[in-house]
Amino acid sequence: MPNEIPYKSFCWALGTTSFRTKDFNKTIEEQLALLDGFWALPENHGATWSGDNNTQARYYDYMKAKEFVVGSAKNKPKDAREKTSGLVDIGIIDENRKLTEAGRALLEISQSNDFTSDNFFQIPKDSFLYLRQLLKTYNNVDGSIVRPFIVLLYVLSKVEFLSLDEFTYLLPLCTSNEYTEQIIEGIQTCRNNTASFDDIIINRLLEMDNYQAALKKFLDNTVTENLICEIGLNRKSRNYDKTYLRLYDELYSVFVNHDNTRIPLIFSATKNINIGKWWRRYLFNTSSEKAIEKNPVACLKHTAFAGVSTESEFKIVFFKTMHLFKAKATLSDYLDLNRRYIRTTDIVLFEDSNIKLDIIPKHFFNSVADELHNYAYTACDILYEDSKLVEIADCLVINEETVIEGVNAELGTNVTTIGEARNVLEDNRYRRLQHLIDTKFTDEIIVTLLGYFESRNDAEIKSMVTENADIPTIFEYVLGILWYKISERQGKILDYMKLSLDADLLPKTHAAGGEADIVYEYPETEYYPAHTLLLEATLADNTNQRRMEMEPVSRHLGRHLIRTGNLNSYCVFATTYLDINVIADFRGRKNMPFYDTQDYTKSVDGMKIIPLQTSELIRIVNDNRKYYQLYGLFEYAFQSDLRPHEWYQKNIKNML
Repeated sequence: MPNEIPYKSFCWALGTTSFRTKDFNKTIEEQLALLDGFWALPENHGATWSGDNNTQARYYDYMKAKEFVVGSAKNKPKDAREKTSGLVDIGIIDENRKLTEAGRALLEISQSNDFTSDNFFQIPKDSFLYLRQLLKTYNNVDGSIVRPFIVLLYVLSKVEFLSLDEFTYLLPLCTSNEYTEQIIEGIQTCRNNTASFDDIIINRLLEMDNYQAALKKFLDNTVTENLICEIGLNRKSRNYDKTYLRLYDELYSVFVNHDNTRIPLIFSATKNINIGKWWRRYLFNTSSEKAIEKNPVACLKHTAFAGVSTESEFKIVFFKTMHLFKAKATLSDYLDLNRRYIRTTDIVLFEDSNIKLDIIPKHFFNSVADELHNYAYTACDILYEDSKLVEIADCLVINEETVIEGVNAELGTNVTTIGEARNVLEDNRYRRLQHLIDTKFTDEIIVTLLGYFESRNDAEIKSMVTENADIPTIFEYVLGILWYKISERQGKILDYMKLSLDADLLPKTHAAGGEADIVYEYPETEYYPAHTLLLEATLADNTNQRRMEMEPVSRHLGRHLIRTGNLNSYCVFATTYLDINVIADFRGRKNMPFYDTQDYTKSVDGMKIIPLQTSELIRIVNDNRKYYQLYGLFEYAFQSDLRPHEWYQKNIKNML
């Protein structure tokens, strides 16, 4: 059947759903390194990507050989295209999958492992590059150009924050200046309870000529399977909409013909529809089919269908509901994608189900929002370049005075320099950390997470913490939060954790990796001398633990002791399972010298390394032990002369 009425896109999305990946920063960085290596191979000199299935298939095989993908794709070229398409969209590789100037700059940041915050926004180097790229990134939405990130900045300047639902269902509808102003007004009306998201979405769709034509055709013709498929405007294949005919018939029987015996058949019909859950939630107050069969009328919600009396009225309600749910399903599908890309900038906060700008970016971009918005519906011809802000838009000139005024107004301070402002913002950052710990990392949640690390319930760990970090990184982060609480929230834990954190203070993993340590600084108290505690975390076990951890842990601590000269410093090694030979090695380090490999005149005569399993960490949390108590226990255990196979049981397990 010919597609007489075309599908037209009604929203923007950052990236593509084919590049929906966890450990987002790490994956992008690894992909850039893979592409760089692939094109450097002699056999690929002169090879092309576009339209060359052979090259694309070889790249898939290259990714597999490097263990970037597992299994075997049925369509290697397609899989290779999908794995790289999102990077094309943000300009770090071009259509031929070659690294652009911006992409090479990102790769250099990753490979140098230099993510320092050396810019006005005080965000990591890679985040600053992503920020510049997203300011340039544009979509073609049915022939109209839109730069989504600039639109987000403009909308936030007008409404201050977005709820998660506003971000999901309304923001991507801003595809032109006219629509953006409509959505801003719509957000305000929704907040005043004078309109609903559904009203805004439906009105937006019905302004489009293809939806108008589809509704007219629906009203003017007898309903058949072919008609349902045509007016469904499915973006992939019209045949996918065949299952809507049965739903139409059952709904018609109940609401126009008043045959309530067919109510259970409505529920049954929704199960054959890909987005049937949207219909079920709308139509029924229960998900129990047995309950619906037992008392169908009581299980039916009052909806727009209840008000219809004619076939024409029914068709209008059916059409609007069908396309509302299709649109919301699409927008919901894009949520995760849009959020992942936007988070790479580290200037947008996603906390407490609200989306807003961090303080310095907020006041900077608010000050230029109207001028910057002039670029929002234009293509960018420097997408591939490693551009300066002012090269992206003339208005993006740093004005410290404007930001200082904004910080003072928002926080009630009276700072006069950007340095003073950053000190105030650091205090605000720690207030946000306290709130994060109080809500997301209570003792009960930390104990649950430690149990999940033991059982390697990775899916639950990621759902509870973040999907932008791998499990070992999350383990190190959770250990850092746990130790901060043990230390009664004293010290600069955000500095002590040698991790990359996003704007929401959650961990993210980079391809190059970083130091494995949490370096905790303790000033002198009545309970202990001034010292540094190196916290090492690993999930490796058995042979892997011996091979991976025995040498690095002692090396990190030994180098630290030689460099600082403070022999009171020591290391806690945390893991889910302790190998006996790891315990033996660490105990042996008590009397074993460690030398500076560059200068043999520098050495230490022994090292204090205390291993802990997660089972003991759980006990520490449950018993509300504090660091001043643990320090004495660790020192007593360190001085013990028991042999390793007895030492841990008697001096750690039994003492905690």
